[in-house]
Amino acid sequence: MNFKDKTVIITGGSEGVGAATARAFASAGANLVLVARRKRKLEIIADELRGKTRVEIFAMDVADADACADLFKKAQFEFGGVHILINNAGYHVRKPVEMTDPDDLCRMIDVNLKAPILLTRLALPHIRESGEGAIINVASLAGRTPLAGAAAYGASKFGLRAFTFALADEIPDSKIKLAVVSPGTIDTGFVMDNLDDVLDINFSQPISTAEEVAEAILELCSNSKREHAMPAASGFLTTLTYLFPWIRRTMRPILERKGRAVKRRLLAEQQRAKREIPD
Repeated sequence: MNFKDKTVIITGGSEGVGAATARAFASAGANLVLVARRKRKLEIIADELRGKTRVEIFAMDVADADACADLFKKAQFEFGGVHILINNAGYHVRKPVEMTDPDDLCRMIDVNLKAPILLTRLALPHIRESGEGAIINVASLAGRTPLAGAAAYGASKFGLRAFTFALADEIPDSKIKLAVVSPGTIDTGFVMDNLDDVLDINFSQPISTAEEVAEAILELCSNSKREHAMPAASGFLTTLTYLFPWIRRTMRPILERKGRAVKRRLLAEQQRAKREIPD
């Protein structure tokens, strides 16, 4: 797909994968509507990219249904249409279910699953009217195999993948591409600013960069793939452990030990970096 002058809505667009995806689309000539809760962070990335393309920002909570409807009205008014929706906004409280506040459990479902479903529903007529386009949902390897310690988060991402695949079957003759990217651990503040809370097992696999995920998102807009699990070897491992639960249970202690060592190294690097920062 040629992204020149296409209009792209990106939720969670102020930092991390969202910001990297915004930069990639801007370099390809697309118009951008960036969505996040904090207006100041949106303004920073918008100011960075306005030398390359047209950028509008919309500070909102994706769990607010009325705000979601207003988002598409704004995009339609500013750019005359919508071609691509990237459902990237996410929420994760890293605790076992019994230790997680009920409001946080609900918010994980609201942000990670309900919001993308609603935004997709709102996007479909706009993209169809524009002639062609894509909806790419950002899921997770945690949505490909059960992960103890991330039950609610994994459930939201399992659901997002199921929604994406089922909707693709509902509109098979449409010119709207539906796909999901399922990354593992990503080198962003979403993970690296909270290392102590992240499960050890998450660090047993190679860590992707935000730019690598952004590249996968752009490729999914045009290629024939329905899902891009990354890294590829980790995607294969999640398939294997989903199909054969005994393998998952057997491998978990091994992977946790490996991940714990990586996590200790990352924590040590962070502490060393803090000491090197001058007062």
